[in-house]
Amino acid sequence: GERTAEEIKMAIGSAYPLRDEPDAEIRGRDLATGLPKTIVVSSEDIRKAIEEPVNAIVNAVKGTLDKTPPELAADLMDRGIVLTGGGALLKGLDERLRHETNMPIHIADRPLNAVVEGSGKCVEEFEALEKVLISEPRR
Repeated sequence: GERTAEEIKMAIGSAYPLRDEPDAEIRGRDLATGLPKTIVVSSEDIRKAIEEPVNAIVNAVKGTLDKTPPELAADLMDRGIVLTGGGALLKGLDERLRHETNMPIHIADRPLNAVVEGSGKCVEEFEALEKVLISEPRR
């Protein structure tokens, strides 16, 4: 089911071709026959299966960069982009974005906690950050 798919995606899936492309065995029930069945899927199979959401991430990053003011774009070119959240854990996403944007891409030390920790810092340092925080809703 969904949990198995997520486990396989994290075990052998990637957003960019890897040097070592492992396979995984999946056991389940054949929907056509109702009988137990084992199949082997490759990293490439999983990459193709997740291509649409990965492309959505790549296009969102590119779209955001297109709207970025020049002074901020210069900082991004120097310092790069930091990936946070669960998507940052997908193997090769950093390499794919580096390839697509020609920018440095980094993965946060603790990507699953980064947004919460950053939000906490914004609350703690609100007066210092008030001028750079966005106060209107996104569209």
